[in-house]
Amino acid sequence: TYTTDTKSREENKKTIESLYKLSVDIKKIRRLKEWVLLQDVAYVKEIAGILQEMGADETAVANILERCPEAILHTPAEINSQRALWQLVCQNEKQLIKLIEQFPESFFTTEYHENQKANILFLQELGLKNNIITRFLSSAPSIFYNPVEKNKNVIETLQRNYLSLGGSDANMKIWILKLLSQNPFILLNTSTAIQENLEFLQQNDFTDHEVLQLLSKLKGFVFQLSSTTMQKSMLFSKNVFKCSDQELKQLVLKCPALLYYSVPVLEERLEGLLKEGISVAQIRETPMVLELTTQIVQYRIKKLSALGYDIKSGTLESLNGTKKDFEVNYGKIQSKKERPIFNPVAPIQIED
Repeated sequence: TYTTDTKSREENKKTIESLYKLSVDIKKIRRLKEWVLLQDVAYVKEIAGILQEMGADETAVANILERCPEAILHTPAEINSQRALWQLVCQNEKQLIKLIEQFPESFFTTEYHENQKANILFLQELGLKNNIITRFLSSAPSIFYNPVEKNKNVIETLQRNYLSLGGSDANMKIWILKLLSQNPFILLNTSTAIQENLEFLQQNDFTDHEVLQLLSKLKGFVFQLSSTTMQKSMLFSKNVFKCSDQELKQLVLKCPALLYYSVPVLEERLEGLLKEGISVAQIRETPMVLELTTQIVQYRIKKLSALGYDIKSGTLESLNGTKKDFEVNYGKIQSKKERPIFNPVAPIQIED
């Protein structure tokens, strides 16, 4: 075990010298994780050697050790077994070292080694491609720390519910894999939370088919919510748009963000839109604008106004969508504006 108490201890001179030889910025480590430098035992040369063996150059080694100095507290044996584990899903060592450079903390978290291994094999059995598992290992490492049984439970709960909501056996595998690759963090939920949230949607009169639709649209984020927050968000929308339960349901299906965002977020975004002179009726017509932050809305309105487009009188469709969608819409409005009103080359229509 390491001690993080830095008061009474002295830095390990051997560690400092070894890091210095590797051109590591020691000041940076002192500032961020000085406790690493105080440990009696460190494996600087050995860990650097393993990284170099994998193809890391001097700069890469220094970068990795600056970002994740606790790497030097692991034994070479631990790091070699971690290396073998990640090689199960990496194409080659070149890709592996690139990942370690980007996500050193993920790679050097070795205490869940057995769980990581069992979970990698489980995800491979499920049919997830190695490149997706690699992405998870580096950017969503916590899903591998749970015992594999826990992750199997979550997947089984999803499969069972998918079938009971009318999904077909033939589509189930694709549906699960898509859900997982969009949002691996669903594995951090409990089976109970998943069950409760699905029941909440059914109690609110969403048909089985509509619940499935919402799950796919929300990429499984619905499981990270609680029924209380969903209830509050729906009530907020109902009051703002002054609509019946049935109309509210249609609005939520059109824009699942009404379910997903908390009341304070919806309130702030709504206020931002109203300040720009947009009416509640316009928002109700195109609720998807609530998926955008107030800053994005302001920026887009500014750009459209410069073209003489009045957002207050038109539809909000032109504000909507991803950055790419907006640029396409903006381009269309711009080219309309620049098109000459009188085209001398066009044939003149003469009526008889």
